[in-house]
Amino acid sequence: MPARPPIPREVRIRDEPRRPEDDPTLGVTLTTVAPERPALHRLVTVGDSLTQGFMSGAIHRTDLSWPAIVAFELGLGASEFTFPTYEWPTGPGGLPVDLERLAREFDRRFGSGLDLLEGVRAAPWLRDRMDDIEDYWERGAGSREPEDGSPFHNTGVYGWDVLDPLVTTEARIEKLLAARPSDDFLAQLVEHHRARAARPILHRAAGADPRRTVLDSVADLAGGEGVETLVVSLGSNNALGTVVSLEIAWTPAPYAEMTLAQRRDARAEANLWRPSAFRADWADLVARLRTIEAQHVVVTTIPSVTIAPIARGTHEKVRPDSRYFPYYTRPWITDEDFDPRHDPHLTEDEVRAIDSAIDAYNETIIASVRAAREDGLDWYLFDLGGLLDRLATRRYVDSPWARPAWWEQYELPGPLQQLDPVPNTRFFRAGPEGRTDGGLFSLDGVHPTTIGYGILAQEVIRVLRLAGVEFFDRQGKRRADPVEIDFDRILGADTLVSDPPASITSSLGLLGWLDDRLGWITRFLP
Repeated sequence: MPARPPIPREVRIRDEPRRPEDDPTLGVTLTTVAPERPALHRLVTVGDSLTQGFMSGAIHRTDLSWPAIVAFELGLGASEFTFPTYEWPTGPGGLPVDLERLAREFDRRFGSGLDLLEGVRAAPWLRDRMDDIEDYWERGAGSREPEDGSPFHNTGVYGWDVLDPLVTTEARIEKLLAARPSDDFLAQLVEHHRARAARPILHRAAGADPRRTVLDSVADLAGGEGVETLVVSLGSNNALGTVVSLEIAWTPAPYAEMTLAQRRDARAEANLWRPSAFRADWADLVARLRTIEAQHVVVTTIPSVTIAPIARGTHEKVRPDSRYFPYYTRPWITDEDFDPRHDPHLTEDEVRAIDSAIDAYNETIIASVRAAREDGLDWYLFDLGGLLDRLATRRYVDSPWARPAWWEQYELPGPLQQLDPVPNTRFFRAGPEGRTDGGLFSLDGVHPTTIGYGILAQEVIRVLRLAGVEFFDRQGKRRADPVEIDFDRILGADTLVSDPPASITSSLGLLGWLDDRLGWITRFLP
């Protein structure tokens, strides 16, 4: 195994997790003045894969993202909250690849079991299936130039970190996509799939100037017909690469002293920002956000990426009162088979350092919201990180001794509590009778299922109501508090939870086989 990089001295290792912020106003009271006119654009979102609606290894059901769910509850129609659609649900297979659809097709062709013989039989099918997906996006209908139109309201793009809304433009994307893609017989992967996902959003943001960013387009909407609420959710990808690769690569030591252009390029080899590096990027983002005249701005904290089940803690906790396991590896590697000399993994100390860095990022985010409110700006905090802490099954729910004094388990909506088993944050598993574990994370072990996005949307709605945002039903009638999401509708749309593929068994053999064949974790995930 390669040598592990040392933890920078500026990272303060914390024994206790950050206490969540329950008050979106952070205790800073404002005297608000009613706007002169209602804003035409009631909801605009800027973010990464969580905002775009990435699920099970692909972007495909953008209509089930949390912003789309919130917009539905606001009473907005299709023209009043817009987002890109990449393909129909019956399309070729998501961008870059939808693991759920791949698993369902495996079921139909080979049954629910995966043994050596089935693996041999399935290999040519998998190569042909991936070739079809690659051809669609690189040479087929998915490669066509995006349609013109007004900027989208949901500008989330998977893989984006804090800097991307400031520096990524259509001009840079088109330059990247200008080269003719290869058609390798063995390495069937959509080249530059992240850029392809960003392309329609940046094209709409650009208008006639390909050098414009999504924040430029949001500023235009706010300064023109008006933006009622802008929600900004960024920063997960300043740490997520650690659990995707099971390796740590810190930003360069002088990162914070670099220019914006220099930082844009210097981040390429990093997957974990030093706290000073994050502060530098966040300061530039906040300076730009302060110039956007939205009536309300909601900023989210960053969830602890080490809770995501794509990195499974092995064996028992290091101590009964600890939130950490000795090692973190892939969910299909059992404790009996795991060997730290050969298997990819993170150590307890590395995971503790990742969490400590994220705590520092969140302190920077919280301070920026507090400062904005003290300056009279109607900004709010949504503590997304605190929400995931309250849902964390292996870290806290199953470990009473590890819970901080402030910890209180999140109460799932009634329809979810009635499911058997009740959804949790373990990796998704199923059997002949249906789902047997998990349910809040999709098959990629990083992004939520549809019901997970529904929970996120419900908590955003609570913050919007505190800000005074009005919600309406489909007939245009104002809704009374509490504004609750129809989780029966959300459950009906969640095909993974309601009708899981039979091949996603308790051993997760199919997903492990797919990763061996495709390297989907490190090649597909943001």
